[in-house]
Amino acid sequence: MAAKRARLDRFISQHSHFDKRQVRALLARGEVLVDGVIARDIQQQVDAFSHICVAGEVLQDRQPHYLMLHKPVGVVSATIDEQHRTVFDLLDEKVRSIEGLHIVGRLDLNSSGLILLSNDGRWSQQLTAPGSKVEKHYRVGLANPLEQGYIDAFAAGMYFEFEQITTQPARLDIIDAHTAEVWLTEGRYHQIKRMFGRFRNPVLSLHRCAIGDITLDQQLQPGQYRALTTSELQSHNN
Repeated sequence: MAAKRARLDRFISQHSHFDKRQVRALLARGEVLVDGVIARDIQQQVDAFSHICVAGEVLQDRQPHYLMLHKPVGVVSATIDEQHRTVFDLLDEKVRSIEGLHIVGRLDLNSSGLILLSNDGRWSQQLTAPGSKVEKHYRVGLANPLEQGYIDAFAAGMYFEFEQITTQPARLDIIDAHTAEVWLTEGRYHQIKRMFGRFRNPVLSLHRCAIGDITLDQQLQPGQYRALTTSELQSHNN
């Protein structure tokens, strides 16, 4: 889903009736604008959100979109599902129709909390790529009482035999006897449930509070969503 970059001359020739020779002439005459600035270099890089105008005709005018959504329990992180309501079902038609809109960081059916959506693939990759080590914050409700050993085990990492990996150190804070907050920098399959499973302690509720510095707006009711603010975007980009 990465936002692809391309050479300016190739982009124009692929998205217009001009051939490469004509594109060079247009560039030389100053008839190509990229983000409102005259472009003359055929090798200039453009991406999915570059505003490109050639000889008075707009070839591309896509805008990036960044949304946060409060996912309720019982909704799947998918665009289409035959059995359950999906995250995309919660969006109005105009938002659903945004080209390239996708879910950034999924939650399973029985989990709730922060879901991010965007049509900017490079931004999504920065948040979800394993090497980025973006921290995710969860609140977890447990069937059985918690104790100090949980904190130590999460901090040390746990060996998952199926994948033959040891999880990265995770922070666990005990809020009360049956409630913990967990911070992870990775997202293995059902990782939190499997880690508590080592203690034979079933997870009763799992709620994602934050991804990096982007925290779920407490004013959003389950199923509601809004655009990210400029400060929220800047907090992640920093």
